[in-house]
Amino acid sequence: MELTIEQIENAVKDKGYKWFENGDWNLNIVGIRNSDTGDEITNKFDDQITLSYKVNGEWKFHSFNCTTDSGRYWMTENIMRKEGCAILKEGQYRSAYRIAKHRGVYDCLSQRGKNPVTVYRDANKDDCYDFNNDNTETGYFGINIHRATAREGKTSTQVDKWSAGCQVIASNDDWHEFMKVCYKANEVWGNNFTYTLIESKDII
Repeated sequence: MELTIEQIENAVKDKGYKWFENGDWNLNIVGIRNSDTGDEITNKFDDQITLSYKVNGEWKFHSFNCTTDSGRYWMTENIMRKEGCAILKEGQYRSAYRIAKHRGVYDCLSQRGKNPVTVYRDANKDDCYDFNNDNTETGYFGINIHRATAREGKTSTQVDKWSAGCQVIASNDDWHEFMKVCYKANEVWGNNFTYTLIESKDII
């Protein structure tokens, strides 16, 4: 799906969420969950994470293939908690993220910010995502924004173990581009990031 910054801005504002446009390097980090796949566990990087921000007053835009959903490995075979595997619920998570280490290894946007996130819990192993508002939990669960493959120039194609709720960028090169922008935003605005997750059906 080819996206434009105008589409993302309109979708975010239509949801009543904050769109950051004051000053340079004020990031809008927006994930788009693929609505076309419904509740199917595709185990693919078929979602997108976008960056929208200004530099010298001019808007910049990036879009990266990712997953916003947990991989089949954790959904159907190796559920880590009896309450079920985590799937990040759509919403805007203000100041929920900061740059920190993913599992103590490399920098990511870690869910160690000021505010919690909300996840769906899915424990029935039925090979479908349960986006059930009656089975959610709010808190700090390590729902990080990180990369898949560590191999330079490579792109992962299967989610599998890469996500147990995390938002994961498929391409190593894309990941470095994503973090380069986040580092610059950190210099200007501090180590404090908002993440917004919407669905592709929200985009006109």
